[in-house]
Amino acid sequence: QVQLVESGGGLVQPGGSLRLSCAASGIIFRMYDMGWYRQPPGKQRESVAVITSGGRTDYADSVKGRFTISRDNAKNTVYLQMNNLKPEDTAVYLCRGARVPGGEYWGQGTQVTVSS
Repeated sequence: QVQLVESGGGLVQPGGSLRLSCAASGIIFRMYDMGWYRQPPGKQRESVAVITSGGRTDYADSVKGRFTISRDNAKNTVYLQMNNLKPEDTAVYLCRGARVPGGEYWGQGTQVTVSS
């Protein structure tokens, strides 16, 4: 059974930092492209950052220079370091793993709220 479990969300003031983690099980993690997505209240889900199985990264323009995605294949975990958080970063953050062939898997999400 494949599981992606996010953690690390919470309430933070503008300008603050959070580090999200996504622990994967049931997949050969090192072979999967991993990504972080978010769904703000009342809006569509959007891509935040992705890291390929080879380590290449890509970011949404809105988070470039503030967020960093990384992975630890030994721990089957992908991270999202978020700095200089803004109120518009408030969303449910979800982890996704994908591989062709192999499928696509999503976590349940973790809430991030940026507010003073």
